[in-house]
Amino acid sequence: MTKEYRKCVGMMILNPKKEILVGKRLDHPSGFWQMPQGGIDNYEIPEEAVWREMMEEIGTNNASLIKSSKQWINYEIPQETLNTLPWGKKYIGQTQKWFAFKFLGKDSEINVGTDNPEFSEWKWSNHNLLVENIVPFKRKVYAKVLDEFFDIFK
Repeated sequence: MTKEYRKCVGMMILNPKKEILVGKRLDHPSGFWQMPQGGIDNYEIPEEAVWREMMEEIGTNNASLIKSSKQWINYEIPQETLNTLPWGKKYIGQTQKWFAFKFLGKDSEINVGTDNPEFSEWKWSNHNLLVENIVPFKRKVYAKVLDEFFDIFK
């Protein structure tokens, strides 16, 4: 049996200064920062999953969609990390559909202390710092996302 990629959504949430919301993962001691992301349930389409995941991860979905990626981006996850994931025995990595959003709310609306928190803290980050601050096995993914959404930062 061939292991597959888990279907996920990723979200690039931008404030009016075009800074990107990133969070520090609770389950990884590395200190790396990442954009919110999450799995697509069996009954969902990506456009539904991204709004649900936004609420689950940052406690608000006070945002408007700017654009969605034309491609799905695959990446493999190192075995030592897969071993810590509840779905790590079934998949070798993730395939992600990415969405860019304009955040419409106030910073005080963002709450990473949700029912099932994934982040210990969050901040706004410059897009030029995004790739170097992500866990190394996701750097190519972030470079592709930035490349596809490059026009947003002009």
